[in-house]
Amino acid sequence: MLLRTIETFLSEHHLPATRFGRLAAHDPRFVLDLRMGRSPRRETELRTRAWMKGYADRAAAEASGVAKGDMA
Repeated sequence: MLLRTIETFLSEHHLPATRFGRLAAHDPRFVLDLRMGRSPRRETELRTRAWMKGYADRAAAEASGVAKGDMA
């Protein structure tokens, strides 16, 4: 379920729901609407999941870059 995945993502990346909505869906109410029962279109769900994967990949790359930089 998309909402459960988003809630986990928000917790792991310390993002407020409105910021996530702005970044992922260009809609600050996106997560709030999902919480109220909104059902996104399939394309919106796929685009949101792809955005989350890209964000997580960039965060991991930055974290490993920082760790490597600390060791030098």
